Amino acid sequence: QVQLVESGGGLVQPGGSLRLSCAASGFTFRRYTMMWYRQAPGKEREWVSHINNGDGSSGYADSVKGRFTISRDNAKNTLYLQMNSLKPEDTAVYYCNARGKLGDYWGQGTQVTVSS
Repeated sequence: QVQLVESGGGLVQPGGSLRLSCAASGFTFRRYTMMWYRQAPGKEREWVSHINNGDGSSGYADSVKGRFTISRDNAKNTLYLQMNSLKPEDTAVYYCNARGKLGDYWGQGTQVTVSS
């Protein structure tokens, strides 16, 4: 059974940091490109970042570039998102996504709220 379980969300003040984790099971994690998406209230889900399964190259949305860092630990089947210099507009539910030839899987999301 495929599972993606996000954790690490919470309430943080503007300028603060959070580290999200996504624990994967039920599929061969190292063979999948992994992504983070987010969805703010009343808005569509948007792509935040990705990290490739092969060379580990990554990409970021312009809105988070220079503040967020994506990484993966294939030995632990875990995806991470380090979020620094958080802004109120980063408030959203953050989802991890695994995309490969055999499937496209989503987690249940973790809430991030940036507020003073």
